[in-house]
Amino acid sequence: MGNKPTIAISHLGCEKNRIDSEHMLGLLAKAGYPVDNDEELADYVIVNTCSFIQAAREESVRTLVELAEANKKIIISGCMAQHFQDELLTELPEAVAIVGTGDYQKIVEIVERVETGERVKEVSTDPTFIADENLPRYRTTTEGVAYLRVAEGCDYRCAFCIIPHLRGDQRSRSIESIVAEARQLASQGVQELILISQITTNYGLDLYGEPKLAELLRALAEVDIPWIRVHYAYPTGLTPKVIEAIRESPNVLPYLDLPLQHSHPDILRGMNRPWQGRVNDGIIERIKQAIPNAVLRTTFIVGFPGETEEHFSHLLEFVKRHEFDHVGVFTFSAEEGTAAFDLPDPVPQAIMDERRERLMLTQQPISERKNQAYIGQTVDVLIEQENPETGELIGRSARFSPEVDGLVYVTGEAILGAIVPVRITAADTYDLYGEIV
Repeated sequence: MGNKPTIAISHLGCEKNRIDSEHMLGLLAKAGYPVDNDEELADYVIVNTCSFIQAAREESVRTLVELAEANKKIIISGCMAQHFQDELLTELPEAVAIVGTGDYQKIVEIVERVETGERVKEVSTDPTFIADENLPRYRTTTEGVAYLRVAEGCDYRCAFCIIPHLRGDQRSRSIESIVAEARQLASQGVQELILISQITTNYGLDLYGEPKLAELLRALAEVDIPWIRVHYAYPTGLTPKVIEAIRESPNVLPYLDLPLQHSHPDILRGMNRPWQGRVNDGIIERIKQAIPNAVLRTTFIVGFPGETEEHFSHLLEFVKRHEFDHVGVFTFSAEEGTAAFDLPDPVPQAIMDERRERLMLTQQPISERKNQAYIGQTVDVLIEQENPETGELIGRSARFSPEVDGLVYVTGEAILGAIVPVRITAADTYDLYGEIV
Protein backbone atom coordinates (compact mmCIF):
# COMPACT_ATOMS: atom_id res chain seq x y z
CA MET A 1 0.00 0.00 0.00
CA GLY A 2 1.28 3.45 -0.87
CA ASN A 3 0.67 6.61 1.07
CA LYS A 4 -2.97 7.35 1.80
CA PRO A 5 -4.47 10.44 0.14
CA THR A 6 -4.91 13.65 2.12
CA ILE A 7 -8.50 14.68 2.82
CA ALA A 8 -10.04 18.05 3.74
CA ILE A 9 -13.63 18.68 4.85
CA SER A 10 -15.56 21.79 3.86
CA HIS A 11 -18.40 22.04 6.38
CA LEU A 12 -21.61 23.92 5.52
CA GLY A 13 -24.93 24.17 7.30
CA CYS A 14 -26.19 23.53 10.80
CA GLU A 15 -24.66 22.05 13.92
CA LYS A 16 -26.35 18.70 13.20
CA ASN A 17 -24.36 18.65 9.96
CA ARG A 18 -21.27 19.67 11.93
CA ILE A 19 -21.50 16.53 14.05
CA ASP A 20 -21.62 14.41 10.87
CA SER A 21 -18.45 16.22 9.67
CA GLU A 22 -16.77 15.58 13.02
CA HIS A 23 -17.55 11.86 12.82
CA MET A 24 -16.19 11.65 9.26
CA LEU A 25 -12.99 13.38 10.40
CA GLY A 26 -12.70 11.00 13.36
CA LEU A 27 -13.23 7.89 11.21
CA LEU A 28 -10.74 9.00 8.55
CA ALA A 29 -8.08 9.94 11.13
CA LYS A 30 -8.53 6.60 12.91
CA ALA A 31 -8.08 4.79 9.57
CA GLY A 32 -4.77 6.61 9.04
CA TYR A 33 -5.81 9.20 6.45
CA PRO A 34 -4.00 12.54 6.73
CA VAL A 35 -6.60 15.25 7.32
CA ASP A 36 -5.70 18.78 6.22
CA ASN A 37 -7.48 22.08 6.84
CA ASP A 38 -6.13 23.45 3.57
CA GLU A 39 -8.37 22.38 0.69
CA GLU A 40 -5.69 23.37 -1.83
CA LEU A 41 -3.25 20.81 -0.44
CA ALA A 42 -5.77 17.97 -0.10
CA ASP A 43 -6.20 15.16 -2.64
CA TYR A 44 -9.91 14.93 -1.86
CA VAL A 45 -12.33 17.51 -0.45
CA ILE A 46 -15.48 16.29 1.29
CA VAL A 47 -18.14 19.00 1.01
CA ASN A 48 -20.76 18.45 3.70
CA THR A 49 -23.64 20.38 2.16
CA CYS A 50 -26.83 22.04 3.41
CA SER A 51 -30.14 21.98 1.53
CA PHE A 52 -32.50 23.55 4.06
CA ILE A 53 -33.36 26.70 2.12
CA GLN A 54 -32.46 28.26 -1.23
CA ALA A 55 -29.68 30.48 0.19
CA ALA A 56 -28.00 27.46 1.82
CA ARG A 57 -28.16 25.51 -1.44
CA GLU A 58 -26.64 28.44 -3.32
CA GLU A 59 -23.73 28.54 -0.86
CA SER A 60 -23.24 24.77 -1.28
CA VAL A 61 -23.30 25.08 -5.08
CA ARG A 62 -20.81 27.99 -5.02
CA THR A 63 -18.41 25.93 -2.90
CA LEU A 64 -18.74 22.90 -5.20
CA VAL A 65 -18.21 24.96 -8.36
CA GLU A 66 -15.11 26.70 -6.94
CA LEU A 67 -13.57 23.34 -6.00
CA ALA A 68 -14.48 21.85 -9.39
CA GLU A 69 -12.83 24.79 -11.18
CA ALA A 70 -9.71 24.11 -9.08
CA ASN A 71 -9.79 20.52 -10.41
CA LYS A 72 -10.39 19.05 -6.96
CA LYS A 73 -11.76 15.54 -6.53
CA ILE A 74 -14.96 16.15 -4.58
CA ILE A 75 -16.94 13.87 -2.28
CA ILE A 76 -20.40 15.42 -1.73
CA SER A 77 -22.15 14.55 1.53
CA GLY A 78 -24.97 15.97 3.64
CA CYS A 79 -28.48 17.17 2.91
CA MET A 80 -27.89 18.37 -0.64
CA ALA A 81 -26.34 15.02 -1.54
CA GLN A 82 -29.45 13.32 -0.16
CA HIS A 83 -31.75 15.78 -1.97
CA PHE A 84 -30.19 16.11 -5.43
CA GLN A 85 -27.98 13.04 -5.78
CA ASP A 86 -28.57 12.37 -9.49
CA GLU A 87 -28.41 16.03 -10.55
CA LEU A 88 -25.11 16.49 -8.72
CA LEU A 89 -23.54 13.44 -10.36
CA THR A 90 -24.68 14.67 -13.78
CA GLU A 91 -23.67 18.32 -13.35
CA LEU A 92 -20.35 17.81 -11.57
CA PRO A 93 -18.02 15.33 -13.25
CA GLU A 94 -15.46 16.23 -10.53
CA ALA A 95 -17.74 14.57 -7.94
CA VAL A 96 -16.18 11.17 -7.27
CA ALA A 97 -18.76 10.19 -4.64
CA ILE A 98 -22.19 11.13 -3.29
CA VAL A 99 -22.85 10.27 0.38
CA GLY A 100 -26.33 10.49 1.95
CA THR A 101 -27.24 11.81 5.40
CA GLY A 102 -27.57 8.26 6.76
CA ASP A 103 -24.35 6.96 5.19
CA TYR A 104 -21.51 9.23 6.37
CA GLN A 105 -20.36 6.50 8.79
CA LYS A 106 -19.18 4.52 5.71
CA ILE A 107 -16.77 7.30 4.66
CA VAL A 108 -13.58 5.21 4.99
CA GLU A 109 -14.97 2.44 2.79
CA ILE A 110 -16.26 5.06 0.31
CA VAL A 111 -12.79 6.64 -0.01
CA GLU A 112 -11.26 3.19 -0.49
CA ARG A 113 -13.72 2.46 -3.31
CA VAL A 114 -13.05 5.84 -4.95
CA GLU A 115 -9.32 5.09 -4.82
CA THR A 116 -9.90 2.01 -7.01
CA GLY A 117 -11.50 4.22 -9.66
CA GLU A 118 -15.14 3.63 -8.79
CA ARG A 119 -17.61 6.56 -8.81
CA VAL A 120 -19.56 5.90 -5.61
CA LYS A 121 -23.20 6.70 -4.88
CA GLU A 122 -24.00 5.68 -1.29
CA VAL A 123 -27.41 7.16 -0.43
CA SER A 124 -29.98 5.33 1.72
CA THR A 125 -33.47 6.33 0.59
CA ASP A 126 -34.83 6.15 4.15
CA PRO A 127 -32.02 7.14 6.56
CA THR A 128 -32.07 5.17 9.82
CA PHE A 129 -28.50 5.52 11.14
CA ILE A 130 -27.67 7.49 14.27
CA ALA A 131 -24.16 7.70 15.71
CA ASP A 132 -23.46 6.82 19.35
CA GLU A 133 -20.58 7.40 21.75
CA ASN A 134 -18.51 4.63 20.13
CA LEU A 135 -18.14 6.27 16.71
CA PRO A 136 -14.84 8.20 16.49
CA ARG A 137 -15.25 11.98 16.49
CA TYR A 138 -12.86 14.88 15.97
CA ARG A 139 -14.37 18.11 17.32
CA THR A 140 -14.17 21.27 15.21
CA THR A 141 -15.70 23.69 17.74
CA THR A 142 -13.69 25.83 20.17
CA GLU A 143 -12.16 23.69 22.91
CA GLY A 144 -14.71 24.59 25.59
CA VAL A 145 -17.83 23.75 23.54
CA ALA A 146 -19.36 20.57 22.11
CA TYR A 147 -22.64 19.74 20.44
CA LEU A 148 -24.30 16.52 21.58
CA ARG A 149 -26.93 14.96 19.34
CA VAL A 150 -29.70 13.30 21.34
CA ALA A 151 -31.86 12.28 18.36
CA GLU A 152 -31.88 12.46 14.56
CA GLY A 153 -34.76 12.95 12.12
CA CYS A 154 -38.25 14.35 12.63
CA ASP A 155 -41.80 13.01 12.82
CA TYR A 156 -43.48 16.38 12.23
CA ARG A 157 -44.44 17.41 8.71
CA CYS A 158 -44.33 21.20 8.74
CA ALA A 159 -45.43 22.45 5.32
CA PHE A 160 -42.27 24.52 4.70
CA CYS A 161 -39.68 21.98 5.85
CA ILE A 162 -37.76 19.42 3.78
CA ILE A 163 -35.79 17.96 6.73
CA PRO A 164 -37.88 14.78 7.39
CA HIS A 165 -37.50 13.95 3.69
CA LEU A 166 -33.71 14.35 3.96
CA ARG A 167 -33.01 12.94 7.43
CA GLY A 168 -35.83 10.45 8.04
CA ASP A 169 -38.13 9.94 11.00
CA GLN A 170 -37.06 10.62 14.58
CA ARG A 171 -34.72 8.11 16.19
CA SER A 172 -33.45 8.78 19.70
CA ARG A 173 -30.33 7.55 21.45
CA SER A 174 -30.69 5.98 24.87
CA ILE A 175 -30.13 8.11 27.97
CA GLU A 176 -27.18 5.83 28.85
CA SER A 177 -25.52 6.41 25.45
CA ILE A 178 -25.93 10.20 25.68
CA VAL A 179 -24.59 10.33 29.25
CA ALA A 180 -21.61 8.16 28.23
CA GLU A 181 -20.71 10.62 25.46
CA ALA A 182 -21.22 13.58 27.79
CA ARG A 183 -18.71 12.02 30.21
CA GLN A 184 -16.22 11.54 27.35
CA LEU A 185 -16.60 15.22 26.43
CA ALA A 186 -16.25 16.30 30.07
CA SER A 187 -12.96 14.38 30.25
CA GLN A 188 -11.74 16.43 27.24
CA GLY A 189 -12.31 19.66 29.17
CA VAL A 190 -15.64 20.66 27.59
CA GLN A 191 -17.32 23.42 29.61
CA GLU A 192 -20.53 23.76 27.59
CA LEU A 193 -22.64 20.99 26.10
CA ILE A 194 -25.36 21.93 23.60
CA LEU A 195 -28.10 19.32 23.18
CA ILE A 196 -29.43 19.20 19.63
CA SER A 197 -31.89 17.27 17.49
CA GLN A 198 -34.70 18.32 15.18
CA ILE A 199 -37.15 18.52 18.12
CA THR A 200 -35.34 18.10 21.41
CA THR A 201 -38.54 18.25 23.48
CA ASN A 202 -39.72 15.07 21.67
CA TYR A 203 -36.53 13.26 22.69
CA GLY A 204 -37.18 9.61 23.56
CA LEU A 205 -40.74 9.39 22.22
CA ASP A 206 -39.80 6.78 19.61
CA LEU A 207 -37.56 4.81 21.99
CA TYR A 208 -39.48 4.91 25.27
CA GLY A 209 -43.05 5.55 24.11
CA GLU A 210 -43.07 9.00 25.74
CA PRO A 211 -40.78 12.04 25.73
CA LYS A 212 -37.91 11.68 28.21
CA LEU A 213 -36.19 15.07 28.08
CA ALA A 214 -36.79 15.70 31.78
CA GLU A 215 -35.17 12.37 32.71
CA LEU A 216 -32.27 13.05 30.31
CA LEU A 217 -31.61 16.49 31.83
CA ARG A 218 -31.59 15.06 35.35
CA ALA A 219 -29.11 12.36 34.26
CA LEU A 220 -26.87 14.96 32.59
CA ALA A 221 -27.00 17.09 35.74
CA GLU A 222 -24.73 14.41 37.28
CA VAL A 223 -22.02 14.97 34.63
CA ASP A 224 -19.19 17.35 35.49
CA ILE A 225 -19.91 20.01 32.83
CA PRO A 226 -20.77 23.53 34.06
CA TRP A 227 -23.18 24.53 31.27
CA ILE A 228 -25.76 22.38 29.48
CA ARG A 229 -27.86 24.21 26.89
CA VAL A 230 -30.98 22.92 25.09
CA HIS A 231 -31.63 23.85 21.46
CA TYR A 232 -34.86 23.32 19.46
CA ALA A 233 -37.31 23.08 22.36
CA TYR A 234 -40.78 22.99 20.82
CA PRO A 235 -43.25 24.80 23.10
CA THR A 236 -45.66 21.86 23.31
CA GLY A 237 -42.93 19.70 24.85
CA LEU A 238 -42.07 22.14 27.64
CA THR A 239 -44.21 20.29 30.16
CA PRO A 240 -44.18 21.15 33.88
CA LYS A 241 -41.90 18.11 34.32
CA VAL A 242 -39.33 19.46 31.82
CA ILE A 243 -39.50 22.99 33.27
CA GLU A 244 -38.95 21.56 36.75
CA ALA A 245 -35.93 19.55 35.54
CA ILE A 246 -34.41 22.72 34.05
CA ARG A 247 -35.05 24.66 37.25
CA GLU A 248 -33.67 21.96 39.55
CA SER A 249 -30.57 20.96 37.55
CA PRO A 250 -27.85 23.48 38.47
CA ASN A 251 -25.82 22.98 35.28
CA VAL A 252 -28.80 23.13 32.88
CA LEU A 253 -28.95 26.72 31.68
CA PRO A 254 -32.34 28.50 31.82
CA TYR A 255 -31.94 29.13 28.08
CA LEU A 256 -34.73 28.00 25.78
CA ASP A 257 -34.55 28.03 22.01
CA LEU A 258 -38.20 27.97 20.86
CA PRO A 259 -38.61 27.64 17.07
CA LEU A 260 -42.07 29.30 16.95
CA GLN A 261 -42.03 30.33 13.24
CA HIS A 262 -45.18 32.51 13.51
CA SER A 263 -47.89 33.66 15.91
CA HIS A 264 -51.06 33.92 13.81
CA PRO A 265 -53.34 30.82 13.92
CA ASP A 266 -54.13 31.06 10.17
CA ILE A 267 -50.45 31.01 9.18
CA LEU A 268 -49.66 28.27 11.70
CA ARG A 269 -52.47 26.17 10.20
CA GLY A 270 -51.00 26.74 6.75
CA MET A 271 -47.60 25.70 8.11
CA ASN A 272 -49.18 22.50 9.48
CA ARG A 273 -48.38 23.64 13.02
CA PRO A 274 -51.93 24.38 14.30
CA TRP A 275 -51.12 22.89 17.72
CA GLN A 276 -48.64 25.68 18.32
CA GLY A 277 -51.10 28.56 18.00
CA ARG A 278 -53.05 27.25 20.97
CA VAL A 279 -50.02 27.23 23.24
CA ASN A 280 -47.87 30.20 22.20
CA ASP A 281 -49.07 32.81 24.66
CA GLY A 282 -49.84 30.42 27.52
CA ILE A 283 -46.58 28.48 27.42
CA ILE A 284 -44.40 31.60 27.21
CA GLU A 285 -46.10 33.11 30.25
CA ARG A 286 -45.81 29.79 32.08
CA ILE A 287 -42.07 29.56 31.36
CA LYS A 288 -41.51 33.12 32.59
CA GLN A 289 -43.41 32.42 35.81
CA ALA A 290 -41.68 29.09 36.46
CA ILE A 291 -38.18 30.29 35.46
CA PRO A 292 -38.06 34.08 36.04
CA ASN A 293 -34.47 34.27 34.74
CA ALA A 294 -35.26 32.29 31.55
CA VAL A 295 -33.50 33.46 28.39
CA LEU A 296 -35.86 32.98 25.42
CA ARG A 297 -34.66 32.75 21.84
CA THR A 298 -36.94 32.15 18.86
CA THR A 299 -37.06 32.16 15.06
CA PHE A 300 -39.83 33.35 12.75
CA ILE A 301 -40.61 32.93 9.05
CA VAL A 302 -42.11 35.93 7.27
CA GLY A 303 -43.77 35.81 3.86
CA PHE A 304 -45.34 32.34 4.13
CA PRO A 305 -47.87 32.03 1.25
CA GLY A 306 -51.07 33.85 2.14
CA GLU A 307 -49.47 36.00 4.85
CA THR A 308 -51.37 39.31 4.82
CA GLU A 309 -50.39 42.61 6.41
CA GLU A 310 -52.88 41.72 9.17
CA HIS A 311 -51.14 38.39 9.85
CA PHE A 312 -47.78 40.16 9.93
CA SER A 313 -49.06 42.87 12.30
CA HIS A 314 -50.16 40.08 14.65
CA LEU A 315 -46.57 38.79 14.62
CA LEU A 316 -45.14 42.27 15.29
CA GLU A 317 -47.44 42.69 18.30
CA PHE A 318 -46.54 39.20 19.52
CA VAL A 319 -42.83 40.09 19.48
CA LYS A 320 -43.47 43.39 21.29
CA ARG A 321 -45.61 41.68 23.93
CA HIS A 322 -43.28 38.81 24.80
CA GLU A 323 -39.95 40.63 24.62
CA PHE A 324 -37.76 37.69 23.60
CA ASP A 325 -34.05 37.95 24.37
CA HIS A 326 -32.99 36.88 20.87
CA VAL A 327 -34.96 36.66 17.61
CA GLY A 328 -33.91 35.28 14.23
CA VAL A 329 -36.03 36.07 11.15
CA PHE A 330 -36.06 34.19 7.84
CA THR A 331 -37.96 34.93 4.66
CA PHE A 332 -40.02 32.01 3.33
CA SER A 333 -38.19 29.76 0.88
CA ALA A 334 -40.35 27.52 -1.38
CA GLU A 335 -38.81 24.06 -1.22
CA GLU A 336 -39.64 21.45 -3.83
CA GLY A 337 -40.99 18.35 -2.13
CA THR A 338 -42.75 20.27 0.66
CA ALA A 339 -46.48 20.92 1.02
CA ALA A 340 -45.92 24.70 0.85
CA PHE A 341 -44.06 24.57 -2.47
CA ASP A 342 -47.06 25.34 -4.69
CA LEU A 343 -49.43 27.03 -2.26
CA PRO A 344 -51.43 29.94 -3.74
CA ASP A 345 -50.95 33.63 -2.81
CA PRO A 346 -47.14 33.78 -2.73
CA VAL A 347 -45.71 36.89 -1.09
CA PRO A 348 -43.34 38.86 -3.38
CA GLN A 349 -39.68 38.75 -2.31
CA ALA A 350 -39.52 42.54 -1.89
CA ILE A 351 -42.40 42.44 0.61
CA MET A 352 -40.81 39.49 2.45
CA ASP A 353 -37.53 41.39 2.74
CA GLU A 354 -39.32 44.51 3.97
CA ARG A 355 -41.24 42.50 6.61
CA ARG A 356 -38.06 40.85 7.80
CA GLU A 357 -36.46 44.27 8.20
CA ARG A 358 -39.47 45.63 10.13
CA LEU A 359 -39.52 42.64 12.48
CA MET A 360 -35.78 42.94 13.16
CA LEU A 361 -36.17 46.70 13.82
CA THR A 362 -39.00 45.94 16.26
CA GLN A 363 -36.81 43.45 18.13
CA GLN A 364 -33.58 45.49 18.23
CA PRO A 365 -34.55 47.94 21.02
CA ILE A 366 -35.86 44.99 23.08
CA SER A 367 -32.53 43.15 22.71
CA GLU A 368 -30.58 46.32 23.48
CA ARG A 369 -32.61 47.05 26.62
CA LYS A 370 -32.12 43.49 27.88
CA ASN A 371 -28.37 43.71 27.27
CA GLN A 372 -28.08 47.10 29.00
CA ALA A 373 -29.72 45.65 32.10
CA TYR A 374 -26.46 43.73 32.64
CA ILE A 375 -24.25 46.82 32.90
CA GLY A 376 -22.69 46.82 36.37
CA GLN A 377 -23.37 43.12 36.94
CA THR A 378 -20.74 40.38 37.15
CA VAL A 379 -21.50 37.36 34.92
CA ASP A 380 -19.70 34.14 34.08
CA VAL A 381 -18.15 34.18 30.60
CA LEU A 382 -16.72 31.24 28.64
CA ILE A 383 -13.56 32.57 26.95
CA GLU A 384 -13.28 31.24 23.37
CA GLN A 385 -10.99 33.51 21.31
CA GLU A 386 -8.16 35.97 21.71
CA ASN A 387 -7.48 38.78 19.28
CA PRO A 388 -3.71 38.30 18.65
CA GLU A 389 -3.20 41.98 17.81
CA THR A 390 -5.04 43.65 20.71
CA GLY A 391 -4.99 40.86 23.31
CA GLU A 392 -8.74 41.36 23.74
CA LEU A 393 -10.59 38.21 24.73
CA ILE A 394 -13.92 37.16 23.21
CA GLY A 395 -16.40 34.85 24.87
CA ARG A 396 -20.05 34.26 25.68
CA SER A 397 -22.16 34.48 28.79
CA ALA A 398 -24.83 31.84 29.49
CA ARG A 399 -27.35 34.14 27.72
CA PHE A 400 -25.58 33.70 24.37
CA SER A 401 -25.48 30.50 22.32
CA PRO A 402 -22.60 30.08 19.82
CA GLU A 403 -22.95 31.57 16.32
CA VAL A 404 -26.60 32.64 16.70
CA ASP A 405 -26.48 35.11 19.61
CA GLY A 406 -24.12 37.86 20.76
CA LEU A 407 -20.59 37.89 22.16
CA VAL A 408 -18.87 39.32 25.23
CA TYR A 409 -15.69 41.34 24.53
CA VAL A 410 -13.43 41.12 27.57
CA THR A 411 -10.28 42.86 28.85
CA GLY A 412 -8.02 41.01 31.26
CA GLU A 413 -6.20 37.69 31.22
CA ALA A 414 -7.69 34.20 31.04
CA ILE A 415 -6.95 30.90 29.34
CA LEU A 416 -9.04 29.82 26.37
CA GLY A 417 -11.80 27.39 27.33
CA ALA A 418 -12.13 28.75 30.90
CA ILE A 419 -15.25 30.22 32.50
CA VAL A 420 -14.34 33.46 34.30
CA PRO A 421 -16.26 36.22 36.14
CA VAL A 422 -16.59 39.39 34.07
CA ARG A 423 -18.00 42.73 35.19
CA ILE A 424 -20.12 44.17 32.36
CA THR A 425 -19.24 47.80 31.62
CA ALA A 426 -21.09 48.44 28.34
CA ALA A 427 -23.69 46.91 26.01
CA ASP A 428 -25.15 47.41 22.55
CA THR A 429 -27.95 45.70 20.59
CA TYR A 430 -26.22 42.33 20.31
CA ASP A 431 -23.01 42.28 22.40
CA LEU A 432 -21.68 42.95 25.88
CA TYR A 433 -18.34 44.45 26.96
CA GLY A 434 -16.57 43.94 30.26
CA GLU A 435 -13.46 43.27 32.34
CA ILE A 436 -12.35 40.20 34.24
CA VAL A 437 -12.68 40.64 38.01
